[in-house]
Amino acid sequence: MVSSYAFPSAGLPSQMDLHTGRATFSEAYAFIPRGVMRDIVTSCLPHWRDTRLWVIARPMSGFAETFSQYIVEVLPGGGSERPEDNPEAEGVLFVVAGQVTVTIEDKTHLLEAGSYAFLPPGCAWNLVNKSTEAVRFHWVRKRYEAVEGIAAPEAFVSSDKDQPIRWMPDTNERWGTTRFVEPDDVRHDMHVNIVTLEPGAVIPFEETHVMEHGLYVLEGKAVYRLNRDWVEVEAGDFMWLRAFCPQACYAGPERFRYLLYKDVNRHAKLPF
Repeated sequence: MVSSYAFPSAGLPSQMDLHTGRATFSEAYAFIPRGVMRDIVTSCLPHWRDTRLWVIARPMSGFAETFSQYIVEVLPGGGSERPEDNPEAEGVLFVVAGQVTVTIEDKTHLLEAGSYAFLPPGCAWNLVNKSTEAVRFHWVRKRYEAVEGIAAPEAFVSSDKDQPIRWMPDTNERWGTTRFVEPDDVRHDMHVNIVTLEPGAVIPFEETHVMEHGLYVLEGKAVYRLNRDWVEVEAGDFMWLRAFCPQACYAGPERFRYLLYKDVNRHAKLPF
């Protein structure tokens, strides 16, 4: 099945729109609906040209502390030869619209909608839009937690269409995950995957766990449990969950998919 992927709307809403939106910031989660990701909240980055981005997650003490997530839009001819200024940061790019040329350690890749690139800490990479249309992609960043005796993972490029959905047991292939990294590969300290629920599928229990989450809805709609609340979500919405926030889901009438970040495979930090 060919997927399409949501991205923020351009422009601003009408002056006559009602202020009855769904945006929420609570002690356990933040919910950023697609309608508030407008031009007025975009930002720029040093050493990037003809580029703007929506910052939809950033580390915040006492909330979600491990990652940042951007939705980046690069116009034709735009890009960067110095995209990452933190040598300890790893990253994932996931393209949702357009095409972009990414060079990683002197190897060039043409990424298009559905393409996925993992960028280990300290790797040399650059990005330029050589096409005639804007390209839009997610950029998830995390400070890599190195472990003595375990090498950092290598860079790789993959695609949503090239990876199978791994269905959860006893779900009749209704709920599954597209994994770009094997769960037991402890070189990796974060996973950025795609979760798929077929029409009417459910996450049938309240997941409550230490991993932080960023969930960007790529397509479809659902009712999602966030802490004490059941929230209607749709393509283009973003959910930001702190550790131990309960979650569950009832999918809607069409396939429901979201891009999911979580931190994994490391000891919990202990106070001194």
